[in-house]
Amino acid sequence: MPSFDIMSEVDLPSLKNAVDVANRKISGRYDFKGSDARVEQGEKLLTLFGDSDFQIDQMRQILLPEMTAKKIDVRCLEYGDLQKIGGNKLKQELKVRVGVEQDLAKKVVKLLKDSKLKVQAAIQGEAIRVSGAKRDILQEAIALVKKEITDFPLQFGNFRD
Repeated sequence: MPSFDIMSEVDLPSLKNAVDVANRKISGRYDFKGSDARVEQGEKLLTLFGDSDFQIDQMRQILLPEMTAKKIDVRCLEYGDLQKIGGNKLKQELKVRVGVEQDLAKKVVKLLKDSKLKVQAAIQGEAIRVSGAKRDILQEAIALVKKEITDFPLQFGNFRD
């Protein structure tokens, strides 16, 4: 019985590379001279440090195109609030969402059940396994999910016949 997985993954080495390139661009810009502006990367967290909200915004405008150039979907970022960290320094945390969250997984399973396609969808941890009788039905299911879920980056892989 053919099946495939719906998942959401981020290539962490490419993300690290994008952060490094963004930091080099930030350190070379004249309007950032003398400031402590930088982007730090944690496990699944990016932290922007700057002197003002304008600088944080400029850093985002440098970082996001770098991520896009490295084939990282920027919809995986969840923006935190600007936080004051003493003096006139600010920081903003960007959470990198990896894996299909439970709410979204339930929404996708419900979408597939309501579509009357002859497929079965099961939530397996941070992925969704979809199986059906024919490859064509699975391709219809992929097209349906791509059309309906636009606010979160999903990948379709592990296709088995």
